[in-house]
Amino acid sequence: MGSNNSPPSRTALEPFATLDPAALAGLPASSPLTVRSAALSAHYLYVGTGGGKLLLFTLDSPDPEFLRLLPIGPTRPVSAILPLPAVARLLVLADGLLLLADPLLSRPVRRLGSLRNVSAVAARAPDRPSSCSLALSVGKKLLLVDLTLHDADELEVQTRDIAVVDAVKALAWGGDSVFVGTASGYSPFSTATTNAQGVDIFTLPESSRPPRVKPLSGGDEVMLLVDNVGVVVDRSGHPIGSSFVFNTTPDCIAEVFPYVVVAGDYKVDVYRRRNGAHLQAIPFARAGTGGLIVASEDAGTGSGVVVVATAYKVFCYRKASAVEQIKALLRRKSYGEAISLLQEFKADGEISNDMISFVHAQLGFLLFFDLRFEDAVNHFLLSETMQPAEIFPFIMRDPNRWSDLVPRKRYWGLHAPPKPLEEVIDDGLVTLQQALFLKKAGVDTVVDEDFLSNPPSRADLLELAIRNIIRYLCASREKDLSSAEMEGVDTLLMYLYRALNLVDDMEKLASSQNSCVVEELESLLDDSGHLRTLAFLYGSKGMCSKSLGIWRILARNYSTGLWKDHTSLSETDSLETSAGKMSGEEIAAVEASKILQASSDLDLVLEHLGWVADIDQELATTILTSEMREKQLSPEKVVAAIDPEKVGIHQRYLQWLIEEQGCDEPHYHTSYALSLSKSAMDAIHLESNHGEKNSKEFESDMQFIYLLRERLQLFLQASDLYDPEEVLDVISDSELWLEKAMLYRKMGQENIVLQILALKLEDSEAAEQYCAEIGRDDAYIQLLDLYLDPKNGKGPMFTAAVRLLHNHGESLDPLQVLERLSADMPLQLASDTILRMLRARVHHHRQGQIVHNLSRATNLDARLTRLEERSRHVQLTDESICDSCRARLGTKLFVMYPDDSVVCYRCYRNQGDSASGRGRNFRRSAIFKQSWLVSR
Repeated sequence: MGSNNSPPSRTALEPFATLDPAALAGLPASSPLTVRSAALSAHYLYVGTGGGKLLLFTLDSPDPEFLRLLPIGPTRPVSAILPLPAVARLLVLADGLLLLADPLLSRPVRRLGSLRNVSAVAARAPDRPSSCSLALSVGKKLLLVDLTLHDADELEVQTRDIAVVDAVKALAWGGDSVFVGTASGYSPFSTATTNAQGVDIFTLPESSRPPRVKPLSGGDEVMLLVDNVGVVVDRSGHPIGSSFVFNTTPDCIAEVFPYVVVAGDYKVDVYRRRNGAHLQAIPFARAGTGGLIVASEDAGTGSGVVVVATAYKVFCYRKASAVEQIKALLRRKSYGEAISLLQEFKADGEISNDMISFVHAQLGFLLFFDLRFEDAVNHFLLSETMQPAEIFPFIMRDPNRWSDLVPRKRYWGLHAPPKPLEEVIDDGLVTLQQALFLKKAGVDTVVDEDFLSNPPSRADLLELAIRNIIRYLCASREKDLSSAEMEGVDTLLMYLYRALNLVDDMEKLASSQNSCVVEELESLLDDSGHLRTLAFLYGSKGMCSKSLGIWRILARNYSTGLWKDHTSLSETDSLETSAGKMSGEEIAAVEASKILQASSDLDLVLEHLGWVADIDQELATTILTSEMREKQLSPEKVVAAIDPEKVGIHQRYLQWLIEEQGCDEPHYHTSYALSLSKSAMDAIHLESNHGEKNSKEFESDMQFIYLLRERLQLFLQASDLYDPEEVLDVISDSELWLEKAMLYRKMGQENIVLQILALKLEDSEAAEQYCAEIGRDDAYIQLLDLYLDPKNGKGPMFTAAVRLLHNHGESLDPLQVLERLSADMPLQLASDTILRMLRARVHHHRQGQIVHNLSRATNLDARLTRLEERSRHVQLTDESICDSCRARLGTKLFVMYPDDSVVCYRCYRNQGDSASGRGRNFRRSAIFKQSWLVSR
C-alpha cells in the first residue's frame, strides 16, 4: 500500500500556462465567470461555467488561445463535460439535462432525448469507430445509451434499461460493466443483460464522504474512493495492485500516465500510479466557493496535460520529462532517489535504453568526483554507450597517444571535466574538509555522512580508485573495441597494475593475448624492475630476441643469487618439480623454451640453447624436437651445435630425427648407434669401477644400464642404414656380446654370430632361432660342431648338443651327425636322440616312396582317361551341323571338343584348342571328368 509519510521531493508536473477565462473571452468584469467543470480532448480545453456557458481554448501553441464561447442557458450550470470524439460530439450535463454540442462549439447545443434529472453520466472508452456508449442515472433507473454516427453527420440514439438503482452518486465504466457508487457502497452492473443485478463490492460507513469512481488505464481498471483511500479494482471488481492513501479526501481525480493526480483541500497531489508513492504537492489559494477541479484526457495516456481549475482561474500543467526529473535529483546529489526514479521510468517504458545508459554514465562521473569510486564504476558498467576512452584522462595526463580517442560528450554539465586521478582525489579531500568545517558551523552540506564521520586517507582513496578503474578496464576488454581503443585499455591497465605492484596480474596480462603498446611500457617496466613482465610482453608481441635476452639475464641473476626466486609462477604455468615449486632459474628456462619451441630462427635457437641446456637438458631436447614451429631446423647445424658433453641431448635429438621424422641419412643412423654404444660402455665401466653401493643404488644403476642397452639393441635390430663395422670398432673390446652378435649378423658373419650366441652368451634358444632364420640344414650342423668342439679350452657342451638334436635332429643327415659326434660323448645322453633320428629317417624314406608311387598311379590314370577320351566314337548324320558356323558337316573333316561340341575343321583352325564351338574357354573354365582311379 502506498504511503504519504515521505515528503514529496520531485517535480512530476510543471506549469506551462495560466488562464483567466473571463478575460480571454472578453467579458466585462461585471459579469464574472465561475468555473464548474473542465475537460480535455486532444489539444482542446473545454470549460463549463455556473452561468451556463461553454468556453473553448486551444493548447497546441506555446500560449493557449481562446477560440469560442457557447451559451446554453443562464439557469443551467454545467456540472460535467464529456468529449465524445468517436461520434464528433461534446456531451454536457447541465441542470440534470444532457446536451450535445459539436467539438468546435460552432452550432447551438441540442438535447439528447427527453431525459431529465440525470444525476450521473459516464462515457465508455470507444471500442469501435463511429460509435460510443453512455451510462446514465435517471431517478432510480440505470440506462445504457448507444450513439452511432452515420453519414451527413446524423446521430442514431438507442436507449435501454440496465438496472434499477436508487440514489446513484457516481458512475464509471470498467470493461463491459458499469461501476455504480451510492451512499451505501459500490457495485458493478453488467451491460450485457437487462435488469442486471449488481454485486456489492464493499459498503461505505454512514459517516463517509460521497462516493467517487475513476476509470484508470483506459477503462481496464477502476479506482473506488473510500474517504482518503483509493482502492483499485479490475473489471470484475477484484482489488489489484497497490491502494492509494491520499493526504486529504479528494474532490476530483485525474490520471496522466504514469501518475494519478488528485485535488482536495485547495491543493493538488501527484502520486505514482504503479506503487502509490506521493511525488509532488501543488498548493493553491482559496478563491470563491467550491473546490478544485482537475481534468485530463479520459484515456489517461494522451498529451500528458493536466488542468487545475479554481472558481476563476485555470492552471495548465504538463508532465515533467523523465530526463529533467532525474537531472534535478542529480543536481541536488540525491543519487539514491535518482536511481530509484530511473528504475521506475525504465519499468514504465518512459525512458529509452540510450538515455538509461547516458544517465548511468552521468551518475558514475558524479560519484567518481565525489570519491565514491566503487559505486561510480558500477554505474559505468551499467552504461552500454559509455566508451572506455572516457576513463583515459583519469589515468594519463593529456596530451598522450590516446587523447584523440576521448569522446567530447556533452553530459549535463554536473561534473568537472576528467583530470588525473590524483587531482580528483585532492580536490575531493578539499571539498571534504570544507564540508567538515561547515558541519561544525551548523551548516548542512550534500557530502556523504560516511565520509564526514570516517574520512579516508589519500593513499586509501588512491588505491581504491585504481582497483575500481582496473575492474572497469578488465570488463571493457570483453567489449568489441577498435584496435586503438584496445591498445589504450591494455596499456593503461598495465600502468595501473604496476602502480599497485600487482605482479601476478601484470604477468598474466603480458603473457596472454593483449594489445599493449610496447613503446609505452618497456622503459617503465625496465626502470621499475619488472623484467619478467617485460619478457612476457616481448614474447606476446613476437619480439622473441628481446624476450629471450631478458630470460637469459634473469636465469643468470637467479643462479648467482643476485635476485630472489619469484614466489610463484604465473597462473598459466603451474609447473612443479617433485621437490616442490621450481626455482626462478628453472622458470626462466621454461619460459624461454616456450618461445624457442615455436621459433624457426635457427640462429636464435642455437644462441639460447646452451644456457637452457645447462639448466635442464630435457627442456633443451624439447626445444630441438618441437613440432610447433612452422619450419624444422637444419639437422646438420643442430647436431654440430650440440655440446659434445651433452650426450643425452645429442642422443634424444638423433632418436627423434630418425624415429619420428623418418630421416634416412646413414651418417645420422651411424652417429646414433655410436653414441648409444659409447654410453653403454661408459655406464658399464663406471658401474664396475665404483665402490660399494647399497642395494637400492645398485638396482637403480643396473636398471639404467638395462634400459640403455635395450635402446641400443632395438635400434641395431630395426635400422639397416648404420655402418656396423664402425660400431664394432667401438665395442670390440667390450662385453656387449649380444650387440656384437647383432652387428655381425648385419654383416652376414653367420659363424661368428653362432659362436657368440652359443659359446659367449650360451643362449641355445637364440642360436637355434638364428639357424632357423638362416634356413639351411648345414647351419644346425655348424652349431652342433660348435657345441661339440668349442675350442679355446672350453669343454664340449653335450647338453646343448642333445637339445639341438632333440629339437631339430629329424631334419638333419644322420651320417653327418654321427660323423661329428665325439667319442667322449656319453652314449646315454645321445642314444634316444640318435634312435629317434634314425626312425624318423626311415619314416621319411618310406613316406617318400609312398608319395612317389601314388604320383605314378595318378599319372597313369590320367593318361588312360585321356586315351579313352580321344578314342570315343561319334555318329554324325546328314542333319549334323557345325556348332560354330552352323554349316552342314556332310563329309567334311570335323573336331569334337571335351564339352561334346562339334565344329568343322575350318572353324577349328580359326578358334584353336582353347575355345569350343559353344563358346567355352577351357583355359578359364576347365572340364574335370572322373578317371579310373577316382571312379574305382
